[in-house]
Amino acid sequence: MGVPGALSDPGNRRTLLNRHSLRWKIALLVAAACCGIALTVGLLVHHSTYERSMNDGAAKAYGALDSAISAESGDGSDSLVRAPGEMPPALVRTVREHGSGHLYDESDEYRPRMWAGAGTPDGHMAAVSIDMIPDQLSRRSLDRHMEKYSLAALAVIVPLSALAAELPNRRLRRVARTARRIASGDLAARTKVGGRAGDEITAISDTVDSMADSLQDRLRVEQRFTADVAHELRTPLMGLVTSAELLPESEATDLVRDRVRVLRILVEDLLEISRLDAGVERADLRPVALTEMVRGSLLRSGLDARLSLDAAPAVVETDPRRLDRIITNLVVNCHRHGAGPVEVTVEGGTVIIRDHGSGFPDHLLAEGPQRFRTGAADRGRGHGLGLTVASGQARVIGASLLFSNAADGGAVATLRLPQAD
Repeated sequence: MGVPGALSDPGNRRTLLNRHSLRWKIALLVAAACCGIALTVGLLVHHSTYERSMNDGAAKAYGALDSAISAESGDGSDSLVRAPGEMPPALVRTVREHGSGHLYDESDEYRPRMWAGAGTPDGHMAAVSIDMIPDQLSRRSLDRHMEKYSLAALAVIVPLSALAAELPNRRLRRVARTARRIASGDLAARTKVGGRAGDEITAISDTVDSMADSLQDRLRVEQRFTADVAHELRTPLMGLVTSAELLPESEATDLVRDRVRVLRILVEDLLEISRLDAGVERADLRPVALTEMVRGSLLRSGLDARLSLDAAPAVVETDPRRLDRIITNLVVNCHRHGAGPVEVTVEGGTVIIRDHGSGFPDHLLAEGPQRFRTGAADRGRGHGLGLTVASGQARVIGASLLFSNAADGGAVATLRLPQAD
């Protein structure tokens, strides 16, 4: 029942038909080994059968020769030949050199004969020949049977070897899928392929699981450190904010207040990320008119943006505070790291925010936003926290946030929100 389901899956069919897969390499290796064994055994059997046929034929020919010489007569098939011209030249030379000899004559492919010759007391030579057609037919029949059954064995063994290779292949594919999940950020993924101790696939699986455990532990340490640093900075920062407000108005005071504001935003982002990492954030979902929500967010941000609205405004199920945070961060990111004009488009339950700068860096498109990594010098400097917070908040409210680059240049962030029932 499992095979039809597997074959109905296009991915499994592509794997099955992939000639570079390990399954077919194992099957090819088994087929080559079987062919080698069949060829070796076939040659040995053929040679052994041929030698036995020659020995038996020579013994029969010598027996017929002795009988013919003793009786000085013979029947039609074993008649005594005394004229050297009627004998094969090679047999004549052998008899003259050694006094006797035999020769298998295949000059006529369809009527092979075994000759035996010997010298006679009167100084001449005599020879007889016997028919070897039955032996030839027997050997050819044996060769055909060996070829037929070797092909039949290959037709059975090769598919069985491909099926037998499916179990380790399945375990290897599971390890590969788990490794891809880990690479995409799912550090809770584990292979769970099982197997006996000492098995190579089990060793690979254990190594991947150990790597995931190590990465998860390091990530927890990093998250705890981020949270601890943010909490430790919060108290002195609040005092610093208060002190900055008490300074007399001057150009230097404005510079200090601006830097304090940047530092406060950074600490708040770190605290927010630590809460998102800990998984303690819970969304307060309720129906929201998306058009009005986006317009209000842009007004509160105080930043320029071209707003394009859908003719049919959508009502989405979301957390207004978190949605406002996401839109604000995306618009701020466009102004800080991109180039104008910044465009915000609302289409149904989707919000598209883009700029006309150099676009997102390749690593962000491949791996998603990462804290403290901006990667593209031409998109300005930053801590990489704005997009990280936006992605985290999107997960909390059940929305999807995708990053891409426009064909004509510029970074594009697409936020898709679940619509209200």
